[in-house]
Amino acid sequence: MNAAPPRVLTIAGSDSGGGAGIQADLKSMLANGVHGMSVLTAITAQNSLGVQGAWELPAEQVQAQFRSVVDDIGVDAVKTGMLASAAMVRVVADLLRTLPPGVPIVVDPVSVSKHGDALLAADAMEAVREEIVPLATVLTPNLTELGPVAGTNGEDRELAAKVLLEAGAGWVLVKGGHDDGPLAVDVLHGRGVRREYSAPRADNSHTHGTGCTLASAIAAYLARGYDVPAAVEAAKEYISGAVAAGFALGGGIGPVDHGWRFRSEQ
Repeated sequence: MNAAPPRVLTIAGSDSGGGAGIQADLKSMLANGVHGMSVLTAITAQNSLGVQGAWELPAEQVQAQFRSVVDDIGVDAVKTGMLASAAMVRVVADLLRTLPPGVPIVVDPVSVSKHGDALLAADAMEAVREEIVPLATVLTPNLTELGPVAGTNGEDRELAAKVLLEAGAGWVLVKGGHDDGPLAVDVLHGRGVRREYSAPRADNSHTHGTGCTLASAIAAYLARGYDVPAAVEAAKEYISGAVAAGFALGGGIGPVDHGWRFRSEQ
């Protein structure tokens, strides 16, 4: 009998177009050597042009999915994404608190889609800051999310990261993908640690799913036993290749290529 790979659970919304959300998470997990499992918080009607609709699932359905997976299969790491509302944030936080000690949690504080469509209610980021941030092993805000999740203006990135560490996050990875310049630079902040990860910026507009994919890859490497800086380094290499290989799909923004390593070997 073959040994099972590490088990990683994503708690997030569905992307019917397959570029982001639960679908991207599971692809990223498979590509990075773990068994992906899912708890859906919301369903979206979504494609390369944007989000046409979103429906939050009832709390009891989310709780049932979580208990079904965790109580039987178990979990080696968790990644959270779209949490939709303040009420859902609290439901998920309560579930995360029941995890066995030491299970790493990667939190992607998703607030808007790649197209600018809202994926988190306006009053919910405060709940994320109060309920989810203290549970995060690694928090992965982009530059749009950094200020709202920290409760600052976001312009002083170092200050925002410090605020989030003081709020209880173990590590804060400030993603620089929205910056200009030839390099995409992400900065990992820990207690007494600051480390930069850079890669050449790909000349490719098809970048749907970057945040979901990166956070899921970090969770995968944590489940495989990497420490946080090493997990971020491995995930950064993976997402850089996936962005460079992103492809057109539909009439708008196409997805990153989660299978770029497999295709490069063909």
